[in-house]
Amino acid sequence: MVPPRNLHRHALILAGGRGTRFWPRSRRAAAKQVLDLTGEGPLIELTVRRLRPLVDPSRIWVLTSRELRPAIVRLLRDVPPRQILAEPAGRNTAPAIGLAAKIMMDADPQAVMGVFPADHHIGRPAAFRRLAAAAWKEAARGRMVLLGIAPRWPETGYGYIEFPPDSLRPGSLEPAPVLRFREKPDLETAKRYVESGNYLWNAGIFFWPAALYLEHLRRCLPGTAERIESLPRFGSRAFFSKLEEIFPQCDNISVDYAVLEKTPGISGFAAGDIGWSDLGSFNAVYELLARDGAGNASRGELLALDARGNYADAPGKLVALVGVENLIVVDTPDALLVVRRDQAQRVGDVVKALEAKGRTDLL
Repeated sequence: MVPPRNLHRHALILAGGRGTRFWPRSRRAAAKQVLDLTGEGPLIELTVRRLRPLVDPSRIWVLTSRELRPAIVRLLRDVPPRQILAEPAGRNTAPAIGLAAKIMMDADPQAVMGVFPADHHIGRPAAFRRLAAAAWKEAARGRMVLLGIAPRWPETGYGYIEFPPDSLRPGSLEPAPVLRFREKPDLETAKRYVESGNYLWNAGIFFWPAALYLEHLRRCLPGTAERIESLPRFGSRAFFSKLEEIFPQCDNISVDYAVLEKTPGISGFAAGDIGWSDLGSFNAVYELLARDGAGNASRGELLALDARGNYADAPGKLVALVGVENLIVVDTPDALLVVRRDQAQRVGDVVKALEAKGRTDLL
C-alpha cells in the first residue's frame, strides 16, 4: 500500500505512439507499448508494475490513441478504465501533459504528477524507484524536476541535458540544477558530451505539481492552455464532447521545445545503472536478450549454422539461419521483415512506404 503521505502523487503514462520501428509486430491497434518484446510482459504493464509501490493505481492515468485504448484497458486491470483516455488527435507531449494536469487537478488540486513513457525498459526497477521517489519529493516542494540517464556511449539519437561541471553524481538522491537542453547531436558532439561527465540523456521522465505545469503552459503556449482550461470538470457529461472540439486545435509540439527549454530553475536527478533502454528499435531488443556463443538472439527456436550476431522473432516456428550475419528477422502471419541490425532505425520507413501505397491492411 502507498504511504498516506504520498496521497497527492499521480502518475501519467504517455502511451500514444505507434512504434513504427517495430513493424510488423507493432500495428495501430497493437502498438509497441502493448507488446511483450523482451519476454517479461507487455511494456505498459511493466511500466505500471514499476510504479505500483510508489503510487496507487487509483492515481495512475494513461493517455493513448483510440485504436490502442481497448488493448490497454484489457491489460491494465488495476487502473480504472475511466482513467485510460483516448486523445481525439495526436498533439505531442506538451498538450497531452497539460490535459492530464487539468484532469488531475479536477481530482486533486494538490496533485504532484510524474510523467512516464509507456514503452521503456528498466532492468533495475528498485533503483529506479529510489530516484523517482526522491524526484517526486523534490517536485512536491513546488519545483520542476526531471530524471536523466548517465550516458553509456556517444548516442546521436537522444537529446541531452547539460548540468554544471562536476555537479552530477549518478544514483545520488540529491538533484543538480539544469543549465540547458541540447538537441540530438552529431557524433563528435556526443563524444564531447559523454567525456565531459556533465550531460545526461533526456529520458522523457518528469515530475512537477500539476498546477505549476499549467502555469508554465499558460506562459509558453497560451492558446493551448486556454483551450485545455476551458474544459468542463473531468467526469462531467460535457467533458468529452468539449475535448473532441478543442484538443485538435492545440499546438502540436513536445514538452521539451514548448516548455522545458524556456523554463529556468529546473532540477535533475542522474540515474546511473538502472538498466534503462528506450527500446527504440529491434536492435535495442537484441541488445537486451540472452545470446548464444556466436551472438545470436531469438524469440523462439533458432538453428544457426555459421551465422553470427542475428536476431530472430518468429513465434511458433523454427528459424534456420545459414551463413548470415547481423540480421533481424521478424515474422508475422501477414508480413516478414528482414533488415540489417545497423539499419534497424529505418524500419519506420517501411510504414511510410505502406501508407503511400494505401496498404492500411498492414498498418
